[in-house]
Amino acid sequence: MSNGKSRSKNDVEYELLLYIAGQTPKSILAFANLKKICEEHLAGKYKIKIIDLIKEPQLAKGDQILAIPTLVRKLPEPIRKIIGDLSNTERVLVGLNIREKV
Repeated sequence: MSNGKSRSKNDVEYELLLYIAGQTPKSILAFANLKKICEEHLAGKYKIKIIDLIKEPQLAKGDQILAIPTLVRKLPEPIRKIIGDLSNTERVLVGLNIREKV
């Protein structure tokens, strides 16, 4: 009998927060890169929430955001952060623990 904890790595749902500050070219690029990576590597197993710190600056404190754009992986734990426009796909995959470092 399963206790529900025996989910494989392929079953894991990723909860991702992308912290931005307005619709800047770097923020737009970070979201586009993140969406592409998620579609290619996590299809159907991810949720992305965009947090605009211009509209909600108080939210930066909770995840200790010091630079933007910053991607925070809330789930699966442990929490991981990646700063930048996410254009280095390999770095993002390793940073999110989707792919092992080669």
